[in-house]
Parts: sequence; structure tokens; C-alpha cells
Amino acid sequence: MEALYTAVATATHGREGRAVSSDGKIDLALAMPVELGGNGQGTNPEQLFAAGYAACFGSALGLVGRQVKVDVSDAAVTAEVGIGKQGEGFGLKVTLRIELPDTLDEETGRKLVETAHQVCPYSNATRGNIDVDLIVE
Repeated sequence: MEALYTAVATATHGREGRAVSSDGKIDLALAMPVELGGNGQGTNPEQLFAAGYAACFGSALGLVGRQVKVDVSDAAVTAEVGIGKQGEGFGLKVTLRIELPDTLDEETGRKLVETAHQVCPYSNATRGNIDVDLIVE
């Protein structure tokens, strides 16, 4: 694959440090969530992953909708990224909640979501590595 765009970000001091993008548009304090023993005074990698996945999946849904001439511009995608023990280390799980426009019938909506799941780069990167549940609302 030839990259059309490459994002660059640097994190220092792991989960208790700072994340900065090369263009300066992201400059965030990082902190462990309270649930993992931290103070929760910053964002964490799971929140960043959730935001990126939700945005990317929404774009993929818009793309497949346009291809079949179905307007899904009012759709919303919420990504829930969980972290927990997995063997000796940690693993992730994802739930994508896709809220489709009321004007869209259930079967068409489900087909669009499944197709978007095949197109989305985040879905392709996680497939076979992270459990991803799709919930169409």
C-alpha cells in the first residue's frame, strides 16, 4: 500500500505524559483513567482511538451511502473502546453504535453498515485482532 497521507504524533512519558502531532493541531495531556488507577486528569489512548475510529467509520458509511445513492449524512457513530487484561498483557475491544437516519429501512441500513465495516481502514486494521461489535440503532 502506498500511503496517501501520513499522520505523525509523538507521545512522551507513556500514559502519564503528553501527545503532540507534528503539525501542532493536537497537543494533549495524557493520564491514566481513574478506572486503571490514574488521576484521570488528561485524555488517554483509548479515547483517542475511539474518536478516530468513530470519525473514520462515519466517513466510510458516507462513502458507501453515496455509492448507492442513499443519504446517511445524519448518521452518528459512537465508538466504545474497552481495555482489559488479556493473557499476560492487555487487549482492546470495540463496540460501534451506529445511529442511522429514521428514513432508512433496517435492511438497507444494516447492509450499509456491513459494507462500511469492510471499507473503513480502522475496521480493516482491527479485523482478526480486536473484537468489534456493530450495533445499528
